[in-house]
Amino acid sequence: MDTHPVQYQFGEFVLDVARGCVFKEDLEVRLRPKVYEALKYLVENPGRLVAKQELMQAVWPDAFVTDDSLVQCTLELRRALDDRSQQLLKVVPRRGYIFTAAVMKRSASAGRVAQARAFEISDGDAPGAGRPARRRNGLPIPRTSLVGRTQNLQEATDLLLRPDARLLTLTGPGGAGKTRLAIAVAAGSADRFPAGVQFVSLAPITNPKLVATELANALEIQQTSNRTIPQLIGEQMRDSGAFLLLLDNFEQVLPAASVVAETLEACPSLKIIVTSRECLRIYGEQEYPVSALPQDSAIELFAHRAAAIRPGFAITAENEEAIQGICTRLDGLPLAIELAAARIKVLSPRAILERLQNPLQLLTGGAHDLPERQQTLRNAIEWSHSLLNESEQKLLRRLSVFAGGCSLEAAEAVCNTGRDLGVDVFDGLSSLVDKNLVQRLDRDLAEPRFAMLETIREYAIERLIERNEQQATRRAHAAYCLVLAEEGNPDLDAPARTTWLRQCDIEMDNLRVAMDWLLQEEDLDWGFRLSVALFRFWDMREHHIEGRARLEAILRLAGSERPRERGRVLHFLGALATTQGDFAVAESFLQQGLSVYEELGDETGIAASLNALAISARDRGDYATAQSRFERSLACWRQLPDRSAIARCLHNLSSVVRVRADYSRARWAAREAAEIFEELGDRSGAAWSISQQGDIEKATGDLTAARGLYQRALAAFREAGDPWGAGRSLTDLGIIDCERGDHAAGRTAFRAGLEIFSGLGHRRGMARILECFACLALAEGHAARALTLAAAAESVRQQISAPLLQAEQSKLDDTLLKAWEALSETEGKAAWATGQAMSLERAVQYSLEKA
Repeated sequence: MDTHPVQYQFGEFVLDVARGCVFKEDLEVRLRPKVYEALKYLVENPGRLVAKQELMQAVWPDAFVTDDSLVQCTLELRRALDDRSQQLLKVVPRRGYIFTAAVMKRSASAGRVAQARAFEISDGDAPGAGRPARRRNGLPIPRTSLVGRTQNLQEATDLLLRPDARLLTLTGPGGAGKTRLAIAVAAGSADRFPAGVQFVSLAPITNPKLVATELANALEIQQTSNRTIPQLIGEQMRDSGAFLLLLDNFEQVLPAASVVAETLEACPSLKIIVTSRECLRIYGEQEYPVSALPQDSAIELFAHRAAAIRPGFAITAENEEAIQGICTRLDGLPLAIELAAARIKVLSPRAILERLQNPLQLLTGGAHDLPERQQTLRNAIEWSHSLLNESEQKLLRRLSVFAGGCSLEAAEAVCNTGRDLGVDVFDGLSSLVDKNLVQRLDRDLAEPRFAMLETIREYAIERLIERNEQQATRRAHAAYCLVLAEEGNPDLDAPARTTWLRQCDIEMDNLRVAMDWLLQEEDLDWGFRLSVALFRFWDMREHHIEGRARLEAILRLAGSERPRERGRVLHFLGALATTQGDFAVAESFLQQGLSVYEELGDETGIAASLNALAISARDRGDYATAQSRFERSLACWRQLPDRSAIARCLHNLSSVVRVRADYSRARWAAREAAEIFEELGDRSGAAWSISQQGDIEKATGDLTAARGLYQRALAAFREAGDPWGAGRSLTDLGIIDCERGDHAAGRTAFRAGLEIFSGLGHRRGMARILECFACLALAEGHAARALTLAAAAESVRQQISAPLLQAEQSKLDDTLLKAWEALSETEGKAAWATGQAMSLERAVQYSLEKA
């Protein structure tokens, strides 16, 4: 071991630990003791964030100091080092400091200039006198081209050639292409290493103690009893110039990381590239994650490898969709894609895709001269799995029940319910991320999420079933999803509801998997609870088709059992069918629900069913029936203590009597509803009643009064934090402004409303405003534009199965008739076809463009 006093060199400066001084050239830079201590700590910890508290503890271990002392200390340090531009010491606001300069640690007895030059990479200088006569070129020659890694190759090469980078570790899951990329980096940089490049495969080794011996064999070093192998490497490479070593497949010998560290210490002219499924965690390591290929590159790789097996193979219009599906199903993993392409000899791309329901079974038969772990996808994953300890394996298989990823909170709730995991979930998850079996998803979310590649997840599910843990783990997963779903109870205010909806959006795949499992297990208790709890999500997020299918499935499963739960499901099915315009089916569901509640004597259920039947009648245009049913529902509600339900029914009654021109009764119902909502502190409900009053005044022709009420409603919705209501009020204001001839004000209101609905992802609201923009375009003389926008809106409604109410559709058709009349039949059909072909995003953009 080197017992000489240590010096640190950075830039023009040398910090001499033994003398407690800093020198620039041969002149001492005078520093106060605490400033020197701060610099020494930073120099000993270069390249990483040193938190303020950490630095204060290091400099003042036995005293309490404030940030002011640290700030003064670093200011003095900057002045002494002439570092006003933060070239040496970078401030990370509110967090701490990073010493960014390259630091070289050396023995104080070594010559400064000679030692420093050992870290420089040659640009092709003549060999030095002590350099070995033979330049090493020990890289394997790739037999296939490197596809889709141009950017990765450049980034990794740049990292390797940085003067302060000596250890570059390429990490990633099995089959990501780490070895192939590392060889390309080494080959492309070979001319910068005059002493040569050497590849060392560690795949056959499982004993970390044999790594040093393998290095000695690869470098043809004769071992001696009184010198370590790192020391011998250092002696052989002394004065030889820059040398590059590539250590492949380090993950199974990670304890040998100390050998790498010692070798780098002994050989200043050496740089090392390592490929591993997790990093080595030694000082100075630069990690470069090798991720799956993006879609375009994955498709290119498939085409390259398929053409090598079946000459003449090419991507065509007929097979392109199937190839895209293959690459998506295989997560863009190069090994998996190459194994799939190998099947092109006997299967078409479509047939390969169909058989990829179980990729671990299909993707076998890799080249026989590859390592065994790379001959099948299963072997590649099993290799990584075998390197996990028992607790990590247990956590991995339990995490497989999550679809689309999970949060740390979810993992903790599901994966250790029996307190038998044997490791803290956070620590275990962190380890799996480090080993590239779990990935942290880069999403703009407050809480990080973690997920597996689908191929790894499938393998983990197999292990879960094999260990008889599936039942308990899936039930814990379903319990977590049930808790999330039931948090969306009716008492949430608008902001809390928005938060809940966003969480359901994030967890939608998990909610689906949980629902599927409960139906498969015929678990009526939790199945009913989850489907009922998710109704609001399906309705508000416009998943009408899926929601209806799920509710119908649980209803079929129940048969004649559980009448109370069946009543609620029938009620929700009727509501969804009404939204879809399927009024005959809606009437059937709702009448069945009403009958169930009447048999149970459930007055609340009867009142709610009558209200839903009235809404269905109103929306299909049967206003007399709707009014009768609302009045019956209201009479029932008045016998019950639910004041909020009374207010909602009054609001609905007001809407239907308004359409029947009974304006005094409509005003009475809307005012009473508003009073009850205000009494209950329901600001959003009160705002809707104000909006209803605006609708009444508009129906009477008093546009000024209507506009004033819509403005009041908008302010109330904003105060209540209800974006849906605010978007609706802006739409109403825009319509009023356009009817009054103020097109500019109308356009401004529509833009603001569209921005809100776009942010919410509320497609019905977006479609409504596209229809408003269509009417505005027609009013301004742009007939073709009007038809294009109306067609785009209709396309959106078809996609979400939410057509316009018949009365509103008839009114829109009458308005658009002028556009059809203004154009020839060919022009009109072309404009309509353009709108129908637009994506929602393009339609929104088009609506905001100038005519």
